[in-house]
Amino acid sequence: MSETFGERVFRYGNIAFMLLALVVVLFPYLNVLATALNQGTDSMLGGLTVYPRKPTLENIRAILSDPGIWRALWVSVVSVVLGTLLGLSVQFAAAYALKKKDLAGRTAILTFLIIPMFFSGGLIPLYLLYSRTRLLNNLLVYVLPTAFSFYHMIVIRTYMQSTIPDSLEEAAEIDGANELTVFLRIVLPMCKPILATIGLWIAVGKWNDWTTTLYFVTRRNLDTLQYKLVLVIRESQLLTLRLQQAIEAGQSVEELQRTITVTPQALVAAQIIVTTIPIILVYPFIQKYFVKGIMLGAVKG
Repeated sequence: MSETFGERVFRYGNIAFMLLALVVVLFPYLNVLATALNQGTDSMLGGLTVYPRKPTLENIRAILSDPGIWRALWVSVVSVVLGTLLGLSVQFAAAYALKKKDLAGRTAILTFLIIPMFFSGGLIPLYLLYSRTRLLNNLLVYVLPTAFSFYHMIVIRTYMQSTIPDSLEEAAEIDGANELTVFLRIVLPMCKPILATIGLWIAVGKWNDWTTTLYFVTRRNLDTLQYKLVLVIRESQLLTLRLQQAIEAGQSVEELQRTITVTPQALVAAQIIVTTIPIILVYPFIQKYFVKGIMLGAVKG
């Protein structure tokens, strides 16, 4: 059956729109990548598009040359892995329990858990709490405080209510399955899409977190990668002052390029590339679960 004129217009229009959306999303990242791989002083002249004019790895090398950067990478990876696994375990178990209509005090528990979403004690009480529980300067400060999220738990619970009928669990119990067997052998496999979605949210949040290190960690061997890169950017501000002084002294661009190979702008671009690559590499493996999980978890059928 041949397409009608309206169907062809819609199809080609849809293709054109998606190509435009791809360009809008991809161009800024390619521009940042070009800046990260371009000579710093040359980037200051502007005009870069999606490829470097004077290719160099000096910007990436400047980011990775810090001896503590690999230790910070290890701390970040450990906090992301442990935090994601613990967060998924706690939130999934809580969602399963609070899905049960016969759970005693379910309404009171939900009310108690929802209050912190609207009211927060602030940074100082949080600091005192971490101090009393010995989480300051402790690797667990990246893992334990964020193990439970009421919002994530609600999304998982809604997904369970939308996709797993109560009759399925009842049938398993009639066949002799206990609560733990139902939880692990029936509910868990059916919740892979939403768990992949929530896992991505938790992992990205922990990977991008640097304020926890700023507020609660003073031992430099516990710095995260994001915090290390923030320090690199701050230290690079000295280069800006040097550039300004050189320009005011009448030094030519060619002389600047020979004496200064990296600039704050180039370091910022290199930072963005270094910190986004791990997430970009992980995302394709769970993308097939992402759309299904978020759609079914957000709206109850």
